Amino acid sequence: MKVRITGTGWELPEYEADNNYLSTIVETSDEWITERTGIRKRHLVKDETTTSLAAGAAKKALLNAGMKAEEIQLLIVATISSDTETPSTACQVQALLGAAHAVAFDINAACSGFLYAVHIAEAFIKSGMYENALLIGAETLSKLVDWTDRGTCVLFGDGAGAAVLTASESQGILSQSIGSNGSKWEVLSCAGRPNQNPLCQGEGTPGYLRMDGQEVFKFAVKTVPICIEDALKKAGLSPDEVTYFLLHQANRRIIQSVAKRLKQPEERFPMNIDQCANTSAASLPILLAQMNEQGRLHPGDRLVLSGFGAGLTWGACVLEW
Repeated sequence: MKVRITGTGWELPEYEADNNYLSTIVETSDEWITERTGIRKRHLVKDETTTSLAAGAAKKALLNAGMKAEEIQLLIVATISSDTETPSTACQVQALLGAAHAVAFDINAACSGFLYAVHIAEAFIKSGMYENALLIGAETLSKLVDWTDRGTCVLFGDGAGAAVLTASESQGILSQSIGSNGSKWEVLSCAGRPNQNPLCQGEGTPGYLRMDGQEVFKFAVKTVPICIEDALKKAGLSPDEVTYFLLHQANRRIIQSVAKRLKQPEERFPMNIDQCANTSAASLPILLAQMNEQGRLHPGDRLVLSGFGAGLTWGACVLEW
C-alpha cells in the first residue's frame, strides 16, 4: 500500500505588502531585499486569521480531491502561529469544515511542519488506522515578527496550504527522511508568553522571531541535499530521475545552492518566494497546490519535497504524482 496526495489547495491574505512598502517602515529597499532573498512581496493578514486561512485552503483541497469533509478521519495542522494557545487550530478548522469524524491536532516543527505531518499521516494510513487525511500548513507569521528589525521582518509572510492524502495501490509516497537537532534550537526561535504568575507579574515581554541568518543558511545548504539524497536512496532513484524539487521557500540563494550541490538545473526547482516570502509550514503545500492548479503536475511525475526550519528540523519526501 502507498499513500497518495489526491487534492491540494492554497489560501493567501488579501493584502499584499511589497518591498517598497516595507521601505517606509524600516531602513531597507526593494533592491536590498530582492538581491539577498528573492522576495518581492508578501501577503499579510488583516481580517484573516490562521484558522480562516487554514479552513480556506482545506476547502479547496477537499474540492480538488472530490471528497467531503465528513470523510476525513485525520486532520493535522502544522503551525507555529495558532490563534489560540488552546484549543488547537485543527479543532477549530474541524468545526468550520464539519469534519465530524476526524481526529484533529496541531504539530509544531516550524518550516518543516508540513513534511512532519506527511510523515505522521503516512504512518497512520499504512497502519490501517485511517484511510483519509487532511494536512494543512498555516501561518500568520506577521504577528510574530518584530517590525523594527529589518533583518527578519522582510523575510516572512502569511498563508496556508493543504493536501488530502489517501491510501493508494499504485502511485504515491515512495520514501521519506526527517530529522532534528535540538542542540541548535537558539539559531531560530520565538519566545512564548512570559510568566505572569503571582511571583513574576510585570516581568518579561512578548517574544518575537529571532534568527541567526548565517547559521541558518549554512545549516540549510549542507543538510537539505544530504536529506534529499537519503530519501532518494530509499526510493531507489537518482536526482536525475526527479521531475521537480519543491523546496521550502525561505531564500532564493539557499534553493540555488541546493540545486548546485545536487548538480541539477535551477529550472527544476520551482519558486514562488518572490510572491509569498517565507510562510513557514505553509510554504511547501502552497507551492505544491499552486503548481497543481497551474497544470504543471502530471501523473507519473516524480517530486521531491524538502524543508528545514527551527528546531532545528528538516525533512524530505519523494513521491510519484
